[in-house]
Amino acid sequence: MAFGVYVHIPFCGHRCDYCAFATWTDRHHLMAAYAAACRDEARRHAATWPGPATSVYVGGGTPSLLPPDLLADVLDAIPRAPGAETTVECNPETVSTSLLSAYRAGGVTRLSFGVQSLVPHVLAGLGRRHTPGQVERAVAFAAEAGFAGRYSVDLIYGAAGESKHDWAASLDGVLGLDPPPLHVSAYALTVEPGTPLARDRARYPDDDDQADKYLYADRVLSSAGLEWYELSNWARPGHACRHNQLYWSQGNYAGIGCAAHSHRDGRRWWNVRTPERFIEAVARGRSPVAGQEELDEVGRASERLVLGLRTRDGVPAEALPWAPELEGLVSWEGTRAVLTSRGRILANEVAIRLEMSSAVVL
Repeated sequence: MAFGVYVHIPFCGHRCDYCAFATWTDRHHLMAAYAAACRDEARRHAATWPGPATSVYVGGGTPSLLPPDLLADVLDAIPRAPGAETTVECNPETVSTSLLSAYRAGGVTRLSFGVQSLVPHVLAGLGRRHTPGQVERAVAFAAEAGFAGRYSVDLIYGAAGESKHDWAASLDGVLGLDPPPLHVSAYALTVEPGTPLARDRARYPDDDDQADKYLYADRVLSSAGLEWYELSNWARPGHACRHNQLYWSQGNYAGIGCAAHSHRDGRRWWNVRTPERFIEAVARGRSPVAGQEELDEVGRASERLVLGLRTRDGVPAEALPWAPELEGLVSWEGTRAVLTSRGRILANEVAIRLEMSSAVVL
């Protein structure tokens, strides 16, 4: 049975202008206590999990800021199935061969580099601190540590001042890394309330510009042998992110750490947001859960269709019957209805049509 574990590491050296995640730049002194709390929470609940984890994803924040021995303690507390996918997010400027070698020794199988852009002025506009050269060095460090090619890259498009030439340069630069990534995620820049970006309307992304850049990315990545398998994700055959696929298929997963979310058969719950409260709850033997929700069968069926629409597998054809307004947005392939590249740009509009359909597939 597929089962995932997400570990949230909330520490960052700098908060990017677009970031609204549960991260802090002034709590590094809590790292040891926080890692111990994550370890203890995993040990406490592992017996209630449906089985060993088939995937573990360490996200943040900037997990690569955490000393590798602390991360190893957390990973050691998580029962993992043979061949489990274990991923750690890394900022390019924070890694070294020794750090990544320690990850390799601890059973990490995959790295995820937060690159966002390979154009200096675009990085500066996003509030990122690394340089294109540091990305190249990070990939070289990964190869030296035994991760040759076993890494993914995250990109963001639509930042203020990013021309189409800049976006092309980032895509070409990523594909030209030696060795190239097995997986690329390309996300449209979004404006999150409370962020520096939200307070500066002059830097808001343009929808038409982002649509053009998405279509361009799809052409370039597909031509390079990376197939789209979810709206914002492309991978070489056999290298889709198993952990993220759990989310899109309503799989079961456990969240460890502050603000981490869990899911089990339609019930979702999430932990307290701050690291201090998480550490205190675990130390006192209390549950760190802050809230929960449970979907009924109809709600789960509706969600299953909306999530499925985001993926290359699509949804059952009868759930999205042909209509003139869907022409060019959806491709009916046998028993499945799958978004076209243009349909992916307008996925929210198609999802509304899907939810309005009288055919609910259970």
